[in-house]
Amino acid sequence: MGDSAPAHAAATRPFWRSRRAANLGMALLALAALGAFYDELPDFGAMLAAITRADPAWLAVVVIAEAASMGAFARLQRRLLRIGGVRISLRRAFAVTYAGNALSTTLPAGPAVSIVYTFRQFRFSGASAQVATAVILIGGIITSVAYTFIGLLALLAVPHTRGLALAALAVPAALTLLLAVVLRRPVTRARVSAVAARAGRAVLAHRRVAPHAERLREGRGVLRPSRRDWAPLLTMASLNWLADILALYAAARAVGVEVGPHWVTLAYFAAQAAGSVLPLLPGGLGAIETSMAATLVAFGATLAPAAAAVGLYRLVSYWVVVAIGWLAWIALHEGPRLSERTRERIAGAGRAALRGCTSAALLTPYAPLYAALTADPKRTRASL
Repeated sequence: MGDSAPAHAAATRPFWRSRRAANLGMALLALAALGAFYDELPDFGAMLAAITRADPAWLAVVVIAEAASMGAFARLQRRLLRIGGVRISLRRAFAVTYAGNALSTTLPAGPAVSIVYTFRQFRFSGASAQVATAVILIGGIITSVAYTFIGLLALLAVPHTRGLALAALAVPAALTLLLAVVLRRPVTRARVSAVAARAGRAVLAHRRVAPHAERLREGRGVLRPSRRDWAPLLTMASLNWLADILALYAAARAVGVEVGPHWVTLAYFAAQAAGSVLPLLPGGLGAIETSMAATLVAFGATLAPAAAAVGLYRLVSYWVVVAIGWLAWIALHEGPRLSERTRERIAGAGRAALRGCTSAALLTPYAPLYAALTADPKRTRASL
């Protein structure tokens, strides 16, 4: 009876209050905006010309960087599972990561579906319910912290936004300093601790916070990273974002957009914010591209090359990754039905594609240096 009541309420809900009505409204709004601003859209002929003249070496960097971004997140989850006592192969960790991303960015209520799917895959790999929940929760917290830290660094690197970033950092720093001075007295420390404890219990007891707080407490009990674990965990979480930003920067350089890395980083974060404001759009389609191109133009790029750069970046970071994700989803569900020879051919094709991208990336002025580094690292380090 408890499960049928929400379903009955959803079935009797008026159409104008349903998710389908919201999606239809967003589509109509997008069409209206397309008609209103048609004259201000980039020249598609110029965009196509910029794409066809794109530098192959930078295009290879886009692909490699995006693969590194997804790989960093897969390794982060694999490391957390290992801390929880669960061994999972790197190939399976990659497959789960790509499949979960495809579900998250293409289906209605995708993030929730992706979390449930990832949880079940971790359970199938041998993790307990507590460990699987803790890996998803703590992994999300670590990546969010890295995301915030990189965003603050980008704001500090730009003179126009440095004051805002410093102000944002100054408020908590001043409060921390004030508390450090006040809490030096034992009586004051006891009173403040009592007030903070009561406030914390009230917040954690809220009906919307209590389930998440309980899961976090359970996760702390079953997943305890050591001091040696935190460095690689934070490194992989940071690489997840930095490699994705590098892919956007490489796409911009491929079509001749000369914008500094800090400006590209700000454009990336502005696009992520725009995508989160419109969560009904799968993968932020439309919102991310528009915001990213507009920000690059505001930072000095011309419209057609900026749109071409965003198109190349999204082609790899969204469409190619989604396609690989659905293939990974099929492999995870249909893997036992494939013969060993077929699986080896698929793996060989993937390795050949990666080698091709790497070879193309080496067609740059830095190729001799890279060859020297890979040929004899000890001798190169000694010469440096």
